[in-house]
Amino acid sequence: MELLLKLMDTSGVSGNEEHIRDLISKEISRYVDNARVDKMGNLIAVKKGKLPKVMLAAHMDEVGLMVKKIEENGNIKCAGIGEVEVNSLVGKKVKINAKSGFIIGTIKSKKSKKIGIKDIFIKTKFSKKELLKNNVEIGSYVSFENYSNIKKGFIEGKAMDNRIGCFTLIELAKNLKKARNEIYFVFTIQEEIGLYGAKTSAFEIQPDWAITVDATEAKKEASKSDVFIGNGPFITIKDADFMGNKCINNWIRGIAKEKKIQLQYNVSDSETTDATNISLSRGGIPSSVVGVPVENLHTAKGKASINDIKDLIEILYELMRNPPKVCLV
Repeated sequence: MELLLKLMDTSGVSGNEEHIRDLISKEISRYVDNARVDKMGNLIAVKKGKLPKVMLAAHMDEVGLMVKKIEENGNIKCAGIGEVEVNSLVGKKVKINAKSGFIIGTIKSKKSKKIGIKDIFIKTKFSKKELLKNNVEIGSYVSFENYSNIKKGFIEGKAMDNRIGCFTLIELAKNLKKARNEIYFVFTIQEEIGLYGAKTSAFEIQPDWAITVDATEAKKEASKSDVFIGNGPFITIKDADFMGNKCINNWIRGIAKEKKIQLQYNVSDSETTDATNISLSRGGIPSSVVGVPVENLHTAKGKASINDIKDLIEILYELMRNPPKVCLV
């Protein structure tokens, strides 16, 4: 899990993915035929082969904050980037992009209940003049400090949505030494604010079918209709804007059954993933979503099961060793 911890610790708020993209490029380049950055900022790595052409997508951006105002006393007001769980941030440390790297600050609030983005501010040891001198300005990006650890089969930290997906794609590229088909490993930008990177990359690649690897919010108590950590990876049947391709989902179900891996089924009325824009690209691309549940998803300290992550990688490895030809329904 060392690589996953490294990915989680690296900053990459939506619109500012340069650091995480550089790290992923360095890690995956040795396992693919080529890797490049497109005009939008997506990292596209490919193992060349015959048809079908398959696209595996994982967004590399994370939720975070952006400097909105620097008050005279040095307090920094922020806007949210993505659906940030604001209540969970109070008292947590954050990293502000600055001239010399990062400036560390702490999230504060004068309210104790029903805290919104307008109620929080960042307190640093610097004055407004010193902050401006260090190029902290309106529009500067703010990422969460990583409170990461591994304990008793679980991993915790920031940006698990979706560094787990990025880690999964890198592991697949490393392990698929004799992949027969052309596989695109796509690390997309700006998923958290509008699924933008997936839209442009899918249009360019034109895959025969695609799988998005992502995370979803886990429930802390099991029920028949919810997914929770430690009970296996999930496939999405539907979310707020997307219906999973039944054919691809059945392939995944079959592999899970054969490998005796417990699989969870995500049916949700909220949120969506890159698969929405991928599936609607050009004339339509059969698509599915797989991933692992994460507790406290958009916070500085999410939590996921290591066994869930390993099972996810095994399922995708078996599928991608000899990808089936596409079916439409």
